[in-house]
Amino acid sequence: MVGNFSYQLSVNNYQLYHRILSFMKNIIIILVFMLGISGSVFAQQTSQNEGVIRFVRTSRWTKIMEKATYINKEEREKMTYMYSTKDKWDEYTELYFNENTSKYIESDEKKEVGNGYDWRKEVFVLKRDFEKNTLTDYIEMTGKTYIVEDTIPAHKWKILNDLKEVAGHVCMNAMIEDPIKQQKIIAWFAQDFPSSAGPERFSGLPGMILELDINEGAVIISADRIEFKKLTKELDLPAKVKGKKMNEAGFQGVIKKAMDEAVKEEHYPWGIRY
Repeated sequence: MVGNFSYQLSVNNYQLYHRILSFMKNIIIILVFMLGISGSVFAQQTSQNEGVIRFVRTSRWTKIMEKATYINKEEREKMTYMYSTKDKWDEYTELYFNENTSKYIESDEKKEVGNGYDWRKEVFVLKRDFEKNTLTDYIEMTGKTYIVEDTIPAHKWKILNDLKEVAGHVCMNAMIEDPIKQQKIIAWFAQDFPSSAGPERFSGLPGMILELDINEGAVIISADRIEFKKLTKELDLPAKVKGKKMNEAGFQGVIKKAMDEAVKEEHYPWGIRY
């Protein structure tokens, strides 16, 4: 009797041991599974903190000329004739970004080629360091190259209440005006991007700017492809760029002088980026 009891106890202990072991294995499997999910989510979040956005920059020359009311009749008629067969011109630009930095450039990839509208690629690199609140821009304008180094301007955006989808992201809009170029700019920004960067020289909204509408459709820059990937040297500035160094105020002064001369002479300010 005692022997049977001892045997039964041993069997029960053995079964209990295996139940505990099985339970522990299940716990380990669950923990590994949860860690795997967490690692996957973390990796996905990390990958979505950096990448490249391709924009299509569409210029509509008829609208551009309509907004330049200071142009004399002779030049306006000449421009109207020139662009009568092709009013719209598309080109690609690229914005490289991570959480703290962005770099905006003209793309080597061509959207359109030839037809009398193909021109050489000018120096154009816009870099923003949002952690340090600094900008470094290389811009070729009116036949000269300027190197602009300063703090990032605090644009006075007016947040509006419209929503629309751009490149698969729900965006809100905001407005600002450029008093020198006399342009009204509408920006559409996505708050699910961990960056306040944007195309051209615009930034500072609570999310990535995915579209710009300059002067009621005269120029539209809109994201058409977003690729999340690990960046290597894409955010680096090009080496050995020579140009005249100045701060933001000095650069705006150059633009204002060119615009004032254009208005005075009643000609379009060729060489000034719209």
